[in-house]
Amino acid sequence: MTDQDTAAITDTADAPDALWPAVDEIWARLEATRKHPGTEGLLLRVLKLSEEVGEVAEAIIGTTGQNPRKGVTHTWEDVQAELCDVVITALVALRTLTPEAREVFEGHLDRVTRRSRGA
Repeated sequence: MTDQDTAAITDTADAPDALWPAVDEIWARLEATRKHPGTEGLLLRVLKLSEEVGEVAEAIIGTTGQNPRKGVTHTWEDVQAELCDVVITALVALRTLTPEAREVFEGHLDRVTRRSRGA
């Protein structure tokens, strides 16, 4: 996830239903430059999530100063941004898996929401 990808979300954040058009835009740009086709490309896109989650961990460690050699290197705003990158990367990976990413996600979110309410 690059700053340009995050800017695509930010630029459209005020528009209704801006999330999914932004995900589609990022997906299309990545697809146009994909170096690995088929299953390999899909797996690499999903593995990108691990990298992004690692950046969350790095930011938390940097926020808390847990690395004595580096000290405090990040802010909680950095952690927030990294968490957003995880979400965006996951949605783009889902879009890579299916063109019905929005419907799949919203259906799953509905099931999880109902389950969390004890329904």
